[in-house]
This record gives sequence, C-alpha cells and structure tokens, in this order.
Amino acid sequence: MACWLYEGMLLFGVVFVAGYLFSTLTQTRNALDNRHGLQAFLFIVFGIYFVWFWSRGYTLAMKTWHIRIVDRQGQPISQKRALLRYVLSWVWFVPPLLAIALYHLSGGESAVITLGWVAIWALLSRFHPQRQFWHDALAGTRLVHYELPPRPRKKK
Repeated sequence: MACWLYEGMLLFGVVFVAGYLFSTLTQTRNALDNRHGLQAFLFIVFGIYFVWFWSRGYTLAMKTWHIRIVDRQGQPISQKRALLRYVLSWVWFVPPLLAIALYHLSGGESAVITLGWVAIWALLSRFHPQRQFWHDALAGTRLVHYELPPRPRKKK
C-alpha cells in the first residue's frame, strides 16, 4: 500500500507536466473544456509511463520498496505483457467510473462507490491461490520482493 501511495505522488508530477503540455498544445483555456480529450491523453501518458518502467522491471516507487515485476517464470516482462497488465489494471477503476457516468452520482457518492470497489477488488485477491491481484494473474505477471546486492566495502 505504501508503494501505491508513493506511486500516486510521483504520478502527480506526471499529470502536472502532461496536463500543462496538453493545455498548451490544444490552447485550452478552461479546465472543463476538452476534458475528455485530456482524460484520453492522460490514459495514453500513464500507459507509456507504466509500460516503459514495468518492461524494465520496476517503477521508481517499486524500486524504493524493493518490488520487481516478473512473468510466471521469474523473468522480466516484455512491453507487450506490460501493456496487457496496464489495460487489465484498469479493472480497479473502470466499473466505478462507469457507474458514476451512467448514474450522474455526486462527489460523495462517487467517493463511496470508488473506494468500495477498490476495497472489494483488493479483497478478491485473497481468493487467488497465490494471493495475487487478478489483473496480474490474467496478465501472467507477479510482483516479487528482491534484495539489493551487498555494497562493496571501500578499502582504506
């Protein structure tokens, strides 16, 4: 969970830069103008961010917490598999987003629906034999803890 929160803080910077770039290139003056275009742009930017880092083994937050992403055989994942994991990971958010859009829910209702779904989806991982999140199981990936190699001592 700490890694997830740290990743969110890092993504704030990514969103800030991407949003500035989008609004500059499209000459958007009001935040509500062209918001669907911005959302699509951010979806692509997030995809590039995660696919690029995951195909190298970890994001900065994952590296900080000594977490790597590997395939079922323990090997680094390809960009294709990283893209599949990215698309499948949206199961965390698509159902509540659809409910919010279809039923025009208020802010409080949206928060309850989103947090409830995320909690349910997280609890469903307990039913997987290896206690994986389902998007990892479906993508053929898993998160593993790794130890840093020992640092060589400097000779005096």
